[in-house]
Amino acid sequence: MGTVILKSIWMIIIRQLSFNYKIQSMVRNAAIRSGAKATTVKCESKPEKGEKSQTEPSSIHTFTKEEILFLRLSLLSWYDKNKRDLPWRKISCKDVNQSAYATWVSEIMLQQTQVATVINYYNKWMKKWPTLQALAESNVEAVNEAWSGLGYYSRGRRLFEGAQKVVSDLEGQMPKTAQDLEKILPGVGRYTAGAIASIAFGEVTGLVDGNVVRVWSRLRAIGANSTLPEVMELFWQLSHQSVDNERPGDFNQAVMELGATVCTPKLPQCGQCPVQALCRAYARAEHDKQSAVKKICTEVKKENNGKPDIVDIECLVPDCKFCLPVDSPWEKELGVLNFPRKPKKASVKQEELNVVVIQSAEEKSALSKFLICQRPKKGLLAGLWEFPSCTQQDSKTLVSQAIAASCKLKVDSLQNLKEVGEVSHMFSHIHHLYKVWLAQVASNVTSDIVSFDGRPVRWATESEMQDAAISTGMRKVYREYKKSVTAPQSCKRKREPDIVIKDPKKTQSSISDFFKKK
Repeated sequence: MGTVILKSIWMIIIRQLSFNYKIQSMVRNAAIRSGAKATTVKCESKPEKGEKSQTEPSSIHTFTKEEILFLRLSLLSWYDKNKRDLPWRKISCKDVNQSAYATWVSEIMLQQTQVATVINYYNKWMKKWPTLQALAESNVEAVNEAWSGLGYYSRGRRLFEGAQKVVSDLEGQMPKTAQDLEKILPGVGRYTAGAIASIAFGEVTGLVDGNVVRVWSRLRAIGANSTLPEVMELFWQLSHQSVDNERPGDFNQAVMELGATVCTPKLPQCGQCPVQALCRAYARAEHDKQSAVKKICTEVKKENNGKPDIVDIECLVPDCKFCLPVDSPWEKELGVLNFPRKPKKASVKQEELNVVVIQSAEEKSALSKFLICQRPKKGLLAGLWEFPSCTQQDSKTLVSQAIAASCKLKVDSLQNLKEVGEVSHMFSHIHHLYKVWLAQVASNVTSDIVSFDGRPVRWATESEMQDAAISTGMRKVYREYKKSVTAPQSCKRKREPDIVIKDPKKTQSSISDFFKKK
């Protein structure tokens, strides 16, 4: 009963704060239209000669105490009603060490990966290694297999190394502050440390990820390049200042949830935003809409004597390093999508490779095995298994020679080499184009292949391939191979007979002749 009353009081406070905030905005705008002196908040002007430049952001890019209170109450109330049902949010908080481990796993998996993809991997991981101790007793090969297909494989290895460190050096107890988490655990940066510390241990600390950047940049009209260190530091400052003292973990998750579900990159749902009243980007976009309507309304033009309205939100002051840049100003058609601003992506390097699926020739296809080799311990896809490959060659003969030489075989050991398809796979910094080949080797030759370019090799059955630590790109290659060998011959299209085109003057009939035919 007490909880219900508390929530009711809370909602009344939120509605009152929201009402007061909107009333203040209406009064300020009315004063501007009536010709009164506007009390607008603008960025600092360019300093005169001899003066020091402003290092602190203008108040337009920060929150007042009243705004922070409104932000906390509104976001937490919205989060309690609308948060998604995710498995890592169901961990009991009675064992904070276990909660910290679960949060750590989820946050590492969620880096550069969508929630829908992570859920299945997370559930399997926690079932296999429910505790830090269980993970620490495992091995890199098993971790790579569990991570297979998730991408950015160094994340899984660092998670494993971190678990070993906690068990061996810290007696199984996770560091409890963001500072210690970032300092001690491998692969844990500022964001992950803040997430674990606030969610699991209740430390009053903010955090910044892509969703938070988008929310803050729109609420406070921060239009500078969001990847610059000084701009990123402003986002961290806003996060630390606004985080709720009583529920820091929930508040941080609420901001991220808002960015993920409402304040999205391409189709933001501004009408559903609980903190719309604080959003400078939304206010600017709404002003543009109202101005467009007034331009086609002659009665309003006469009433205003043709004078344009004054905007009390300024996003384009050229001398502010946090505003929209002069060379890339506000675009009306974009609205809130003007924020955040990021630099143009550099062109992605493209690399072409021949990938050869080498299959052992057996009388029964079910007994066939496939040759896979392990990648180097460092670099791209370190330690994972893949099909043998070589750089793009001009002919079938050169491919045979390159693969045979790497396996230390005679060229004629590779039988029936043929091209079966092409596969494209995009990494964050490189684009791979795979030309897929199929070759067979006699069963008495398989034992002769002990390495590929000096790297370890193994023979795996089709079922073993499913659980092996193989990258997503190589799984695409395998699917392309399967398509080529399972496609039924009857599905091949028969060649259509040549169509003889007759002289239209001799064959064309009149409309009257056409209707006479029965």
